[in-house]
Amino acid sequence: MNTERIALSTGVTLNVATAGPQDAPPVYLLHGFPESHRTWRGVAALLEDDFRLVMPDQRGFAGSDKPADIAAYRTDKAIADLLALAEANGHEKFALVGHDWGGAVAWAAALRGGPHVEKLVAINSPHPLIFQRSLIDDPDQRAASQYMSRFRETGMEERIRDMGIDTFFEKSFAPHVGLSAISDEERQTYIDQWSEEGALEGMLAWYRASPMLVPGVDEEDVAYPDWLMAGVPTIRVPTLVVWGMQDKALRPCQLDGLDGLIDDLTIERIEDAGHFVPWEKPEPVADAIRAFLTR
Repeated sequence: MNTERIALSTGVTLNVATAGPQDAPPVYLLHGFPESHRTWRGVAALLEDDFRLVMPDQRGFAGSDKPADIAAYRTDKAIADLLALAEANGHEKFALVGHDWGGAVAWAAALRGGPHVEKLVAINSPHPLIFQRSLIDDPDQRAASQYMSRFRETGMEERIRDMGIDTFFEKSFAPHVGLSAISDEERQTYIDQWSEEGALEGMLAWYRASPMLVPGVDEEDVAYPDWLMAGVPTIRVPTLVVWGMQDKALRPCQLDGLDGLIDDLTIERIEDAGHFVPWEKPEPVADAIRAFLTR
């Protein structure tokens, strides 16, 4: 993958990796927490012959700018970055792939119904309506998501530094995938990126800026937020959802009810993978994306 920093009309500069022929169909791939464009290291190698892959480090992560203001990490800001990057690359329309927080941006962009996103792929990233409902109604999902409240706590970044970035690496990945699946070189890349000035603040800001309500495990009589009661638009673009079924943070209940929210839905379940399926099992992920985008 080639990388360069691109200054955007949104006022931030993103570090952007690219692969594939410049005249191939464009596909934008958005990573989540606590990663970077490296999320796609295995998938990109399998798709680069067929597509123009554009893989930014999102604001707050890795080699991209890290604004200090929490409001700078609202989803609409990330969507604006995406559209500004596409404009800078001369791509009027594109397919959009997102994992984890990158999927949250991708879902939101599709829900807006703009003309730019032609197809949507969400990988272990829940539809916002189903996710919020499950945080309130599903005890298993509510318990699994308590880390979100901890990440929102004031001073969390300092507690991470006090425990040591090495320990944070183990806590981030050990519950989800065998650490032996991450090479020493990749491990050091994560640690180096997280150790940069403002890196932890930027990554945690995504949680702090999110409107998602995360009740405590034993909290009772939790009311739905107003936006959930109002509902969300139906997604009109063809949508593929890829799900590592062993995900301990985002439970399989996130697949329930999707067919009522999306006009054209395909679901690909990967039974022997967890949350970090793009690099844990890149072959079935790439196969599903290719089949979906070329059908």
